[in-house]
Amino acid sequence: MRPSRRGSRPRTKTRPKHEGAEPAFVIAVDRGRYTCLVRPGLADERRILAMRAKELGRKSIVVGDSVRVVGDVSGREGSLARIVGINDRTSELRRSADDVDSFERVIVANADNLVIVCAAANPEPRTGFVDRALVAAYAGGLTPILLMTKIDLADPEPFARQYRGLGVELLLRRQDADAEQIADRLRGAVSVLFGHSGVGKSTLVNALVPDADRATGDVAGLTGKGRHTSSSAVALELPGGGFVIDTPGVRSLGLGHVEPQAVVAAFPDLVEGAEHCPSGCQHLAGEPDCALDQWVADGHSTPERLASLRRLLASRRGQHDDTADAG
Repeated sequence: MRPSRRGSRPRTKTRPKHEGAEPAFVIAVDRGRYTCLVRPGLADERRILAMRAKELGRKSIVVGDSVRVVGDVSGREGSLARIVGINDRTSELRRSADDVDSFERVIVANADNLVIVCAAANPEPRTGFVDRALVAAYAGGLTPILLMTKIDLADPEPFARQYRGLGVELLLRRQDADAEQIADRLRGAVSVLFGHSGVGKSTLVNALVPDADRATGDVAGLTGKGRHTSSSAVALELPGGGFVIDTPGVRSLGLGHVEPQAVVAAFPDLVEGAEHCPSGCQHLAGEPDCALDQWVADGHSTPERLASLRRLLASRRGQHDDTADAG
């Protein structure tokens, strides 16, 4: 018999119930430490720092998670609580490393809205990225909102009109305008701001939450893409209620974890046409029996929308994708 090591204790599957745990909302994550609001929205709300309890295993904790905490929840400087439970999530914004990688990573939990932020110009808006974001929103249970910034630089309508008929809500913002109209729409909900660097996300956050002090930056002249000005997701309280979650500027949004049917479902103008396709149809260009070509020819959608869908589906299969448009 192998002698027991000094200090070892017999293991048990019994886990403490932590009946006195306090509810909390994760607003930031940094190297194994979680900034949380205890009793969010109540008069005695306070900000604490917490670590993960070993009993949680490897389950991820992300911004937006509703958790239960024990220990020192006073919020005093130097105090550290423990997260002992993670409540069921109502939604998840997920991404994979690329379109052929099925391993998904949750970016944000429990958000109501995915606000897809695009600039009317500088940088130019990309339909491929918006379409990818719509797929991620629908697959994760979030309501998509398209927000066009910098509309004083270019007319947003040529880009926005292709989404107006799909039931996607549209918000517009000038660079020199206040954010009251947008704040009114987002107040009382949890909304993720998602978009490329340089589109004005951080500027918008600073307008929505005046004490946020998120760093801003200009678009890099050589590439036409923005410099990254936010390095991690963080939830910020809106005056009057609700949260906006600012995410780092993204350069790609892998959808390898999303089933092809869910990709098609994110194109409501093409869904009915796809129902006329034969079983096993991949809806890719060149498939002789794909009904989507005739569906578009009959005027139910546009060639650009069909091309965007086919780029996403081809990319998931490791085939060529127009990254200049999609990324």
